Formats: sequence, structure tokens, C-alpha cells
Amino acid sequence: MQNSTSINPDDKLLIVEDDKAFRTRLTLSMERRGFNVVAAESVELAGLMAAEHRPRYAVLDMKLTDGNGLDLVPTLRHLRPDVRIIILTGYGNLASAVAAVKAGAVDFLAKPADPDEIVKALLTEEGEKPQPPENPMSADRVKWEHIQRVYELCDRNVSETARRLNMHRRTLQRILAKRSPQ
Repeated sequence: MQNSTSINPDDKLLIVEDDKAFRTRLTLSMERRGFNVVAAESVELAGLMAAEHRPRYAVLDMKLTDGNGLDLVPTLRHLRPDVRIIILTGYGNLASAVAAVKAGAVDFLAKPADPDEIVKALLTEEGEKPQPPENPMSADRVKWEHIQRVYELCDRNVSETARRLNMHRRTLQRILAKRSPQ
């Protein structure tokens, strides 16, 4: 992927996500794209890391175990006024998007967000809108990612995941046994 703005290796990207599996995948994806990543799982830990690293970029989950990602925005802006902040949420709605942008985020993306979308949003110049994704995730891939996320949140318990997704357990087992769609 090519960007109009290059990534300075000295600039840090702070990822704040309480879902360990998603945080790990996103961290690896962003490191492959050239970002110098520090990751945290809570508002408290993120505040400490932000003070230490003064990140140039931040990707914050909206709903965290010890608070809300929006609570970090003023702290990040105080430490570094030019920080580029993206809010991610599994519960996308208009009110949340407005709150995120008013708090100082540059974009608001619904999970599962494609890493390329996140990069475009982080590197888009002030006042410009990011281009729509060239190859957005297919509907099958979005469905698969959602199922994987619920499965991880249910501690990989197939019966509990099937109950929460309102699907038959065997149907879920077949989906989990397949490779991820493109």
C-alpha cells in the first residue's frame, strides 16, 4: 500500500484494545506497514504509555474494560497536539462517531476495521477525507471476522458462541473449521 505521507520510524503508534487477540493481530499488521507500535489493554496503562512515548498516532477502542477510549483523547492531545487519533468500535452508531470527532479523533471506524483503512485514516492530511478502500473486506470476510471475535470473547467455547450468535452449534463448527474468506 502506498501513502502520500511517509511514516517516520521514530513516531510511535499507540494501540489501545482490550481484546488480546485483536490487539495482537492489529499490532502485527501495523508493524508490517512500518509503524513503531506500543500497545495497551486499558485506559490506565495507555495513559502511562502515552506519557512515556508521546505517540504521533493512536488507535483507540471505544469500549475498554476500565473506561472509554474517548477518555484518552484529551490526554493524548495535551501530550502532543498533532496526534492523529482513530476510534474503533464494535458498536458503531452516529452519536458515538460525533462524540469521537468532537473529542478530537480524526476518524471513527467500525470493527472489524481493515488495517489498510486504519493506515489511510491515520496518514490522511488534515482537512482531507481518506479515499474509500480499494479492496474492502467482502461481506463473507466481515461475517467471519465477527464470528471469530465473538468466539474469542466466549473463550473459544463453541456452544456459548453459537448461543450468542443465535446459530446452530454444528453450523458454527463448520464455519470455524474453514479458512477465512478473502
